[in-house]
Amino acid sequence: MENREDLKSMLPFMPLLLRSSNLFWPSQVVELLKTLSKGPFYSKVDTGELLFNAISNIRDSLALPSLHRLSPFAHEGYALFFDELISREKAAKWFADVVPTLAKLLLRLPSLLESHYQNADNLRNGVKTGFRLLGPQEAGVVFLGQELIGALLVCAFFCLFPVSDRDDKRLPTINFDHLFEDIYSSYSEKQENKIKCIIHYFERICLSMPEGSVSFERKVLPLEQLPLCVFYPKADFWIKSVVSLCTLEVHSSGFIEDQSSGALEVDFSNKYLGGGALHRGCVQEEIRFMINPELIAGMLFLPCMEDNEAIEIVGAERFSNYTGYASSFRFSGDHVDERDVDSFRRRRTRIVAIDALCNAGMEQYKLEYLLRETNKAFCGFLDQSKCDHKRLFQDGGLKGSQCIQAGKDDDVMVKDFPMDEAPSTSVEIALNGEESVNQVIRYSDKKGSWCEDPEAKIGIATGNWGCGAFGGDPELKSIIQWLAASQALRPSVLYYTFGLKSLQNLNQLSRWILLHGWTVGDLWYMLVEYSSQRFNKETNLGFFAWLLPSLFAHEAP
Repeated sequence: MENREDLKSMLPFMPLLLRSSNLFWPSQVVELLKTLSKGPFYSKVDTGELLFNAISNIRDSLALPSLHRLSPFAHEGYALFFDELISREKAAKWFADVVPTLAKLLLRLPSLLESHYQNADNLRNGVKTGFRLLGPQEAGVVFLGQELIGALLVCAFFCLFPVSDRDDKRLPTINFDHLFEDIYSSYSEKQENKIKCIIHYFERICLSMPEGSVSFERKVLPLEQLPLCVFYPKADFWIKSVVSLCTLEVHSSGFIEDQSSGALEVDFSNKYLGGGALHRGCVQEEIRFMINPELIAGMLFLPCMEDNEAIEIVGAERFSNYTGYASSFRFSGDHVDERDVDSFRRRRTRIVAIDALCNAGMEQYKLEYLLRETNKAFCGFLDQSKCDHKRLFQDGGLKGSQCIQAGKDDDVMVKDFPMDEAPSTSVEIALNGEESVNQVIRYSDKKGSWCEDPEAKIGIATGNWGCGAFGGDPELKSIIQWLAASQALRPSVLYYTFGLKSLQNLNQLSRWILLHGWTVGDLWYMLVEYSSQRFNKETNLGFFAWLLPSLFAHEAP
């Protein structure tokens, strides 16, 4: 264990000790957790205030430095929630049943991690899946069992993760002290209901521990051109593209997470994964992290994204229903996730986190920012393992389903497969012992997407990415995502407008463009031309009215 580079990368961020190839809690922590695991009659922990005192005692036993102090009003937040905001009946059940089970889960954390590392090397051909820090420009994947994720989230609830080195590594917040402090220092119903989602998750796993797994993949478009590698495109690439635009299905109501077509669902992410999920944030990304709390585990080991990166997470189970948005967000009860599982025991929920420009104002119409946003979406939407990368960058894309394969003498050849027989991701290729090389993103020598199925034609489910609080132009962002999905050879985009008035004609516009057979290059050219005029104040029309004035003349200001 001591020689594992993946474990070494995580030890500074974990509360455990390593000695003689064994991970363990300090003996004082073990005794405190054992006491807590015996229930309130023995531990005397039956209020929020006493629970926080128990948490503080465990933290003291870990000898965390003074830099690791909790938020000033975290104590009051735990007390307020468990002693005043939930019913006495629910609180009694929490302290009698849930807290002891969480303590037992924490006691198992060392053995769960040891088992994880023993099994992380079982995939063939040297593919790395171990729990490790996946830093900037380090493409790779981590597989975690749902039970291990549960134990890690209990650590976060108990605020046991060291934090002093996290800023240096550009890692997001992970402990829950800010989440609870904010309910006391600036009470809001949305914050109370965010915590209710988390508490419900813990109640559920204490009743029945899930047995699946979740994968967390850092996707990178290399900034320099490499052999057999999809690299970060320049503007010239987009304007020359002859890829056909995919279908665009517009929904004025409904939610991304409720789609049933198996599409890749877009997380309108902050560059720090999770955004304000563990603070006061409560918009699209934060809500998703509350109803699918296993997503929070990625915040432990995935530093902030750079312009050529995205994060794809497969298998996170949904536990809660909700209503509302932002200040009106409310937990509305249990959710039973009925999505089936894949060969890696992951639920077929695919989420990709891509961060948009924040409050760019008129700068969003400059070419460099158009390119940044389009490439960011392209990085997230591209399934590296299914691309004929050579043709993707030469003549605009694939016909049918093609994969690059390396022959015996390493000559590159393109092989055609029927859609239902095409090799899947590099994971499944590695598991099957095949020699296919999908090197779009080079993990070690075997790379590609872990996230999709061989038989599936997986579209994109998205909406007003980078708009709202981020200040993006909805018309611009919708077209950017359509371009990126099309160039990534996705079959379709499901676009949820959430009733936004400025996008009421998106469906009509897309039908007109598809009817006239436009390519990605055609639409990109028009978007760049419009954006130049908008930036130079030569027009104040929206893109739709500018492009098709005869159809949308009534929208002129």
